[in-house]
Amino acid sequence: MKAIYRRELASFANGMIGSICVAFMLACVGLYFMAYNLLNGYPSFAIALYYALFLFLIAIPLLCMRVMSEDRHNRTDQLLLTSPVTVTGMVLGKFFAVLTVFAVPCVLFAFCPLIMKIAAGSSGEVYFLTDYCTLLCFFVLGAAYISIGILISAATESQVIAAVGTFGILLVLHLWDSIVSFLPTTASGSFILLLIASIAIGLLLDSLTSAHALSVGVGGGLAVITVACYLVDSSWFESLVPNILSGFSFTGVLLNFAEYQVFDIPGVLMLLSVTALMLFLTVQVIQRRRWH
Repeated sequence: MKAIYRRELASFANGMIGSICVAFMLACVGLYFMAYNLLNGYPSFAIALYYALFLFLIAIPLLCMRVMSEDRHNRTDQLLLTSPVTVTGMVLGKFFAVLTVFAVPCVLFAFCPLIMKIAAGSSGEVYFLTDYCTLLCFFVLGAAYISIGILISAATESQVIAAVGTFGILLVLHLWDSIVSFLPTTASGSFILLLIASIAIGLLLDSLTSAHALSVGVGGGLAVITVACYLVDSSWFESLVPNILSGFSFTGVLLNFAEYQVFDIPGVLMLLSVTALMLFLTVQVIQRRRWH
C-alpha cells in the first residue's frame, strides 16, 4: 500500500491536476473568507466553508477521474493486480494519496481563524471551537466525496466519463435537501419508491459482484418485506421515504456544525460509513474485473 501511495502522490506532485485543485480550493474559500470574515467582520470562519461547498463539484471530479480509470485505460492495472499488493491495499493507497492532496488546503484553512483573531485584536471574538470542528467535518465530507469519485473511476476506463459521473452524483448530493422535498409524502408514493429502491439495490449488487443468487435474494427479500409491511399497516409509509432520505443529507451535516454550532456525531459517523462502503464497493468492482 505504501508503494501505491507514494506513486500516486508523486503523480499528483509532478502533474498539474493536484496543483490546480489545491489552488482552486484555496481561491474559493479565500474569496468567501475575505468577503464574510475580513471585510464584513463575521466572527465565524465556518460559514465561509459552508458557502464554498460548491468547490467539491469541480475539485473532487478532477482529483479522482484518473485515479483508477487511467490504469485501466493504459492496461497498467494488470501489473498492479498481479503484484504482491492486495486489491484492498491498492485502493486504500490511491484513496489516501488523493486524501493527502485534499488535506493540503484544509491545513492552510486552519490558519484563517488565527488570522481573524489577529485582525480583530484582543477585544474581538472568534469561535475557534466551531471553526475547527467545522473544518474537521469539511475534511470528512471531502473524504466521503473522494471515495465516491474513486468508485466511479474504478467502474470505467474513460477519465471523462469518470469526471462527469462523479460530478453528477455530487451535484445530486449537493441538491439533496431540495430533491427530497419534492418526493411524495403519501403512503402509496413511499411504497412505490421503496419497491423501486429494492429492485435497484439488487441490480447494483449484481453489477458489482456478479453474485446472482445474493442479488436476487437481497433485492427480492427487501421487496417482500416492503409489501408485507404495507399490507399490515399502510400508514407506516406516510412520509417514510422523505424522512429516511433527509437523514442522508451530506451538506446538512456541515450546516449543523457551521450554522447551528452542533457537533453532529451521527452525521460524521454517517459520512465515515459512506466512505468505508464506497471503498468496499471499489474493491469488489476491481475484484470482479480481476477474475473475469
